[in-house]
Formats: sequence, C-alpha cells, structure tokens
Amino acid sequence: MFSPRRVVVLGSTGSIGESAAKVARALPDQMKIVGISGYHNLPRLIELTQEFRPSAISTKEKTDADLLIESCATTSPAPLVVHGEEGLLTLATLPEAELIVIAIVGITGLKPALAALKAGKNLAIASKEILVMAGHEVMTTAQRYKRQVLPIDSEHNALFQCLEGRDPVTVRRLILTCSGGPFRKAEASHLAHVTPSMALRHPTWNMGSKITIDSATLFNKGLEMIEAHHLFGFPMEKIDVVIHPESIIHSMVEFVDGSLLAQMSRNDMMLPIQSAITYPQRIAGPCAPLNLAEIGALHFEKPRHDLFPALQLAREAGTRGGTMPAILNAANEKAVELFLEEKISFPSIWNYVATVMQQLPSIPTPTLEEIIEADHAARNAVLQLYKRG
Repeated sequence: MFSPRRVVVLGSTGSIGESAAKVARALPDQMKIVGISGYHNLPRLIELTQEFRPSAISTKEKTDADLLIESCATTSPAPLVVHGEEGLLTLATLPEAELIVIAIVGITGLKPALAALKAGKNLAIASKEILVMAGHEVMTTAQRYKRQVLPIDSEHNALFQCLEGRDPVTVRRLILTCSGGPFRKAEASHLAHVTPSMALRHPTWNMGSKITIDSATLFNKGLEMIEAHHLFGFPMEKIDVVIHPESIIHSMVEFVDGSLLAQMSRNDMMLPIQSAITYPQRIAGPCAPLNLAEIGALHFEKPRHDLFPALQLAREAGTRGGTMPAILNAANEKAVELFLEEKISFPSIWNYVATVMQQLPSIPTPTLEEIIEADHAARNAVLQLYKRG
C-alpha cells in the first residue's frame, strides 16, 4: 500500500510554508508533514503543530521552544522541540523524513540544505539565495550523495518540467518570465519617491515582504538567473528574462530548431509545491486549470535595463562566479532591509549593490566558510555606505 511522502518544512509560517500546508491538507495520501520550523510567528507555529502533529519542531529562541513544549503538554506522543541553528540541522536530518522543503529566506537555510543531502534526503528548494550563494556546493553535494534538488519556485519548476528528458545540447536558451513589478511603466523620476508600501503591492503574487521588494527592483529575477545557471547547468549567456505581466507563462525553453516550450498555469504556489512532492508522478490536486479563452491575451515586453539594472548586475555576478553571487545577494538583502526601514531610497538598493560589487574582491573557488564571510562582508559594506550617507 502506498504511504504518503514524509516531509519536513523549514520555514512553515512563511508564504511558501503556508502553501505547503495547503497541499498537505488537500493531498493527505501524498504528503505527511513530519517536521516544521518557524522563527517569527510562534502563535502560527503552535497552530500548525496542533493541526499536523509533527514529530519534531524547531524555533529560533529557547524561550519560544519552552512555550512550544508547554503548548504540546497534552499531545501524545510529545514532539521533539529544538531551537536555533542546531534545531534546523536536527529537522533537516530527521530520520523519518524523505524530503526537506527549504522555504527559509537567506543564508539560514544553507547549512540545513547541505546537511539534508548528506543525510540522504531529497531537497525541494524555494529559497533561491541558497543556490545563488553556494549553488556549486549544493549541486555537487547532491550528485555526490545521489540526491535530487527539486525547485519549487514557479519559474524554475516550470523550467524543470520543460527540460525533463531533453538533451541539453538541443537547448538554445532558458527564458524566465517576470511580471515587471509595480513600476515597470514608471518614469525614472518617479522611482526616487517610491515608498515601501508602494513597492509591496505586487501585481500578481502574494509573497513575503523581502521577495516582493526584490520583484519590484527585478533583483528577484536576477537571482533566479543565477539559480537557473546552477540548477540546470547552463551558462549565464544562455539565460534570459522577458517581461510577462499576466504571470501565466512561468518560464520557457527555446530549442536550437526554433521551438519554444512553455509551462503555463494559474498564479498558485501550491502547484509547483505539489509537483515537487509528487514527482515524478502527476496527480489531480487542488489547483484549478487555466481557461485560456477567459484570459484572452498574453503580453510580453523587454526588461528596461536602463531603469532597473538588477538583471545586468546579476548576470555580471553569475558570470564572475566565486563569491560574487554571495556578495550580490547579501548586499541586496541588507539594502532591502534598510529600504523597508525607510532609511534609504528605492534606487539606492541597486546603487548600493553595484558599489559593493566594485568594492569587494571575489574568491574564485571559495570554501563554505569563505562564502559565509563574503556574505558578512557585503552586509557590513552596505551598512557602512548608509552610515556615510
């Protein structure tokens, strides 16, 4: 008899984690959540614990862990409650888990991802920063331990589907689609007056604040270019971006004969998550199909590189390799943090990133420790730029 795939969700209280929970509710015969982590929303973590009764839970602080233990006092069997970095590593290597969903923003998910692969777990990655910073390390570790890395962000899951079974030599280029964000038609003079509340209004997706700002600057798509480079092994010059405001086509693959394969679906993160959970099978799920007659028309535009240099900066970082992608990612994260705190302007995000990329050297073949050091150095460099005004 078939048993559901046993899944750990790192980042269960975020937008991707909540979508994963929806899939688990809709497909209980396919997915059983055996471990969850959450750092910033303890009440929601307690609710998810009570609903899914995982065997292990991790949170950020010991005080939160104590509250979780108290909330589970009447639960039998009582779950293992852990905290901090060691807690994430415990969940990533949980003996009964088959698949680890990495839905943590930033560098925090890197060590758990590598630990999971070394423990014989497959990965479903939504946290693009992991592959941007240490894509070579992650993919070589997966190959060494004969594990799968399944993308669950919509664009890379789309590429994964379009590329499956295809000979790489027949591929001319990968094309990531991009909504263009809320300012794709804006004048340059308008961007200096953009506030966080304005930038947080994404036209087609409901996401966390950091990724929503990245979508407005197009850094999100730039990071995805580097992610695609590592996931699928194509050079940066074979990875392009096209603006597609409707976000119905999630990515495309162009072949040497001129054919173009596209993956289309509704804007619902449950579908790529379901795709990873049930891979290599396709089953009926909670996502409604498209009605192309109702949609009527799809539109495409070239990115405005003059106004939004993030794509070019990402292409440069990905081409240079080494620690430069980690520098790009960390500088952007820190600049976005300052913007959300209303300390810097919207254009300062990419200006700070460009300056830090010029300031810091790139180590060609870094160790994991050197990648983490480059991350810290880039964040500090952005902070120093801000302090200098």
